[in-house]
Amino acid sequence: MGKVKIKKADVWIDMTPMSDVMVLLLTFFMLTSTFTKSEPVKVETPGSVSEIKVPDKNVLNVLVGNDGKIFMNMDKVSDVQVVLDDVTGQFGISLTAAQRAKFLDDPMWGVPMSELEGYLNLSKSDMPEAIKKYGIPTDSVPGKEGEAAMSEFQLWVKAAHQANPEAKIAIKADVKTPYKVVKKLMSELQDMNENRYYLITQYKKAEDE
Repeated sequence: MGKVKIKKADVWIDMTPMSDVMVLLLTFFMLTSTFTKSEPVKVETPGSVSEIKVPDKNVLNVLVGNDGKIFMNMDKVSDVQVVLDDVTGQFGISLTAAQRAKFLDDPMWGVPMSELEGYLNLSKSDMPEAIKKYGIPTDSVPGKEGEAAMSEFQLWVKAAHQANPEAKIAIKADVKTPYKVVKKLMSELQDMNENRYYLITQYKKAEDE
């Protein structure tokens, strides 16, 4: 008896709904993700059991490398523009449009004011490596007549809070950063009545210790 051949029907699956879901998920993650800016130096934060989270917005980030060099940034470019104009104005520095664009495009700033123009004249490819040898000074500079002397670090912090009074300070120091550097940093903030700030650490469960 001959075999009966069963005609196979083609199976067609509509993938449109799945594609729509994938696009929606991708859009959701893109809109809700917070992109971390690159940092001039690699910092390994100390461990702690604190679960307090640093805010995502209105933050003045202070990065302290293991060699004591200090760098800063803010999450809003509009705030950085105001801060830059404030501090350069105090030092009588006039930046060109190209120099301003490079400063605003830099993930973090951390160059002494005496070196700022020369640094911003470098090519963009050379800037990431060059900034590593600088750092914001914490030595006091002469103030205007009738004003107390402040360090460049304090001037940046003061300008940042004038640009955005809601900005919170978050300090991220390396586990190997000398204690005297961190103490100096905190003392300068205390001198400005900046007694509340976040210390960024790596979360570590108590049982892991």
